[in-house]
Amino acid sequence: MNRRLLFIGALLLLTGAAHSQVPEDPYLWLEDVNGARSMEWVNQKNKPTLEYLQKYKEYESLVTRNLEILDSDERIVYPNIVGNQVYNFWQDKKNQRGIWRRMPLASYLNNSTDWEAVLDIDELSKKEGILWVFAGASWLEPEMKRCIVRLSPGGGDAVEMREFDAESKQFVKDGFFLKKAKGSASWKDINTLYVNTDFGEGTTTTSGYPRMTKLWKRGTPLEQATLVFEAGKNDMGVWGGVVVARERQYEIISRSKDFYHSETYVVEQGELVKLAIPEDADMSLVKGQMILNLKSDWTVGGNTFRTGSLIGMGYDAFLKGERSFAAIVEPEPRSSIAGVSSTENLLLVSILNNVRSELYEFRFKEGRWMGERVNTPKFGTIGIAEADNYSDRYFFTYQDFLTPTTLSTTDGKSGKIQLVKSLPAFFDASKYEVQQYETPSKDGTMIPYFVVHAKSMKVDGTNMALLDGYGGFEIARRPAYSAMIGKLWLEYGGVYVVSNIRGGGEFGPTWHKSAIKENRQRAYDDFLAIAEDLIKRKITSSKHLGITGGSNGGLLVGVAFTQRPDLFGAVVCSVPLLDMKRYNKLLAGASWMGEYGNPDIPEEWAYIGKYSPYQNVKREAKYPRVFFNTSTADDRVHPGHARKMVAKMEEMGHKVFYFENIEGGHGGASTNRQRAERTALAYSYLLQELK
Repeated sequence: MNRRLLFIGALLLLTGAAHSQVPEDPYLWLEDVNGARSMEWVNQKNKPTLEYLQKYKEYESLVTRNLEILDSDERIVYPNIVGNQVYNFWQDKKNQRGIWRRMPLASYLNNSTDWEAVLDIDELSKKEGILWVFAGASWLEPEMKRCIVRLSPGGGDAVEMREFDAESKQFVKDGFFLKKAKGSASWKDINTLYVNTDFGEGTTTTSGYPRMTKLWKRGTPLEQATLVFEAGKNDMGVWGGVVVARERQYEIISRSKDFYHSETYVVEQGELVKLAIPEDADMSLVKGQMILNLKSDWTVGGNTFRTGSLIGMGYDAFLKGERSFAAIVEPEPRSSIAGVSSTENLLLVSILNNVRSELYEFRFKEGRWMGERVNTPKFGTIGIAEADNYSDRYFFTYQDFLTPTTLSTTDGKSGKIQLVKSLPAFFDASKYEVQQYETPSKDGTMIPYFVVHAKSMKVDGTNMALLDGYGGFEIARRPAYSAMIGKLWLEYGGVYVVSNIRGGGEFGPTWHKSAIKENRQRAYDDFLAIAEDLIKRKITSSKHLGITGGSNGGLLVGVAFTQRPDLFGAVVCSVPLLDMKRYNKLLAGASWMGEYGNPDIPEEWAYIGKYSPYQNVKREAKYPRVFFNTSTADDRVHPGHARKMVAKMEEMGHKVFYFENIEGGHGGASTNRQRAERTALAYSYLLQELK
């Protein structure tokens, strides 16, 4: 169901004209995102929550601590290499909405602070009367003089796209322009774009994403753009674009059938060619080689490659019909590939071993990829921050729970690693330590988790503990330095816990697939098992144990407190999915049915309905006072989930807190001030509920 039909359905319900055609949901009207009645309700709910939490004696201190971190000049300036320039987007006290800026790469490496402003988003917002949020740019390569700038009104996923001249630092008069929509644009040449957008009625999928890829010529109306590919209405979407490498330009069309399965096409000599590769594999093109990250076993060319493997062969040879794939990386049972990036000649692979990172450089020599480990610290998290397609320079980060993030670079040739910047220590880490435990879940599977606590912690069950979780979409929760956790939680005596439950990507695709659809309850059992283990170890007790999660993590904590309200003293439920009966009808929800299942199919609703928080909240249960927060501008997870849950729980007599930020998109905030205040509200709540 698209948003237009959803609105009509809500309208009919309000007028009493179609009660038999919609689910019996008295709060369906709260799905009308910006409706007058809905927004009046939002303002009514925001007011008492803000009055209560902002009166907490530590609230202003929490905001100040947040802003000291968020606006600090000592933050790492992350690079985006564009030719011989480094671009960076920066927000601080002076630049609330942010400034896009640049300097020569050589100057950046010499720690210069002489930035040249390219686009001032505060100035643009003031000039146009719209609260713009900068969402990045797509460059015309290799010249790097023109780009398509993406701007979001309010911070949602839908963006307006405008052609921008980097030399004059101006939007191009009568240049390419695309109105607000979920989509993308990619340069084929100076006068041609691959465009994926909303072309009008019937051109988006049920998930709200583009279902058409077109080629758009400069100087012609968008309506005259040439159709390249059209996906089905019930597909997730289609994305067409160009990947530029030193050796050539690749034109690639990806038809996403759902979140995990895509058909991949390439344009060769003007013809669309479907690649015979697994639909669940991730593909990269490096130095003329096709690289596949497998999500399931694949037998090809007489060989069977295991789930989680990274394999490769020549792209041109593949097009000619050869299938001579060779393994590059084959993970062990407790390891997984965390990320794949590339430079001009290097294949960069980040591997997790028991949730701890290792980084490898692979070079294509004598017909095969040969790798060696990069000399990086052990036991933390490594991430590729930037990689240059026109050289072998790349930047990577290292961090762990108690080690401030560092940004380093190497040219990929000399083997020398240069420290670019280290985040300052925002809290005294010497007072704390990290332990990794594991505990059996309901089915006996051992589930690992990390605990960060004061060295002086007493094991007597009196400690405030905050258990964080996600457990979905093959996203791994790894050790990360958080100045906010340190300043707003650890320094107040709290214990911080990160769970590595099934559904995530900590141990590869199998770990993820073991907790999707009909097995989703396993992720929730894992989370509850960790909570019980924390109590058993007397690290905390139920009245001092809080849980937090956002998006899919919001669903996680929603399930946790509805299934086991006795385990928790506080719940922070952010931008959550909660009504799993209607999630596939709201915004991007239909694209996640590969994760959760289809609630419109009775056999699948049979298992979804057992855990869906909105359907399982009970009048007679005794719940902690949950803090729900969301954003009106979230066009990914509908704010109606949180709104309806709050309305239902309050009608049942349960005390809850609710805050909805008007802008911010799925991230919940657009400026550092909004981020500081939103986070301070959460910790004001936690400190009061758990002490």
